[in-house]
Amino acid sequence: MFLKRKTKNIELGKHGEDIAADYLIQSGYSIITRNYRRRFGEVDIVARQDATIVFVEVKTRRSAAFGTGFEAVDVRKQRQLTRIAQDYLSRHNLINVNARFDVVAVQLANDGTSRIEIITNAFESTPL
Repeated sequence: MFLKRKTKNIELGKHGEDIAADYLIQSGYSIITRNYRRRFGEVDIVARQDATIVFVEVKTRRSAAFGTGFEAVDVRKQRQLTRIAQDYLSRHNLINVNARFDVVAVQLANDGTSRIEIITNAFESTPL
């Protein structure tokens, strides 16, 4: 039962990331990569908007029973995203490029529609 639930959550997250990526492209972002992973974590989408590198965390929900997607990006997650962003920028020689963190919340409805909200520059780099 646990494996089935985990698989459903992974599928839900992937579906939400697909919706978010499409939304970002329509909003003028260029997707650089998805699911940038390091041993200490992952960021869902790395994108570019104009001259800024944007690290995007996507949170997908079927309901607000466990809080909003935005609430899920707590201080611990912000630290993790900061570390991943620093790694990405360093590995790609982009240390002097403007960067920010956006959070996209995808709310899926039972009728197949989705509601998308984005917080641009959702938080500052958190000290490690």
